[in-house]
Amino acid sequence: MLELGGSAQPAGDVGELIKDATEATFVADVVEASQTVPVIVDFWATWCGPCKTLGPMLEAAVIKAGGKVRMVKVDVDENQRLAQALAQQGLPLQSIPTVVAFFEGRPVEMFQGAISQSDLDAFISKLADMSGDGGLEEAVAAAEEMLAEGAALDAAQTFAAIMEEDPENAAAFAGLARSHLAMDQVDEAEALLASAPDAVATAPEVEAVRAQLELARQAESAGPLAELSAAVDAEPDNHQARFDYSAALHADGNVEDAVDQLLELFRRDREWNDEAAKTQLFTIFDALKPNDPVVLKGRRRLSSMLFA
Repeated sequence: MLELGGSAQPAGDVGELIKDATEATFVADVVEASQTVPVIVDFWATWCGPCKTLGPMLEAAVIKAGGKVRMVKVDVDENQRLAQALAQQGLPLQSIPTVVAFFEGRPVEMFQGAISQSDLDAFISKLADMSGDGGLEEAVAAAEEMLAEGAALDAAQTFAAIMEEDPENAAAFAGLARSHLAMDQVDEAEALLASAPDAVATAPEVEAVRAQLELARQAESAGPLAELSAAVDAEPDNHQARFDYSAALHADGNVEDAVDQLLELFRRDREWNDEAAKTQLFTIFDALKPNDPVVLKGRRRLSSMLFA
């Protein structure tokens, strides 16, 4: 499972969120790490009274930020050459505590001395806004790539990890449901969709998976392609046979031909079975991406019939 680290966790088990840095690790822990998420560097010393108050406040605020910022602690007495080198580059480290925030490899915010809790919260909030969603968008993209490559289980685990970070992430919720469908776990997908939080229940991504679930259920009872094709050829006005043939084509992965059969059914009798052909077309369209060529072509042809 992808470790996205960043949800609140107890002090003493902060993983990658809070580190002690040295001259040897400063570039990796601060400069490189800040390319993706802001890193707060706390320059402190054991003899510094205000440091003993500010340090725990900073740690608590970083943990509360849920991975959108990280913290590195530098003991200036134990890392004098590093402190001197940074001071020569313009950082005012003559007095401590000095707190400097790095983002994309460079200093972006700083303060010195003790500050109030409200000022600290504002400082952290400003930095958190710089990091956007803390990398969740990239994680969703990675999971989508896994799913596209057939690694449905890995994708499911990654989507689940994202949801632990952000339970109302519609893309991850829908991705997890699609992963279940890809593994033929239709019941699990259905149960997951039934439990969708209100915040994501009507999101387009989730509605698309509902359509995919409906089509998956239809596929479970789809008839034999050859027999249905023969039935349609023998009796072109057998609307039920054509409808069933379309369902079998879709279950077999031939989506474009399935749409063609439904369009032909709609052309022959648009009112048949309470406009079942049009309803099924919309279900197929909803299950695909809006810019899918099958959707674009199918919608154009359907519109031409509706407004002819």
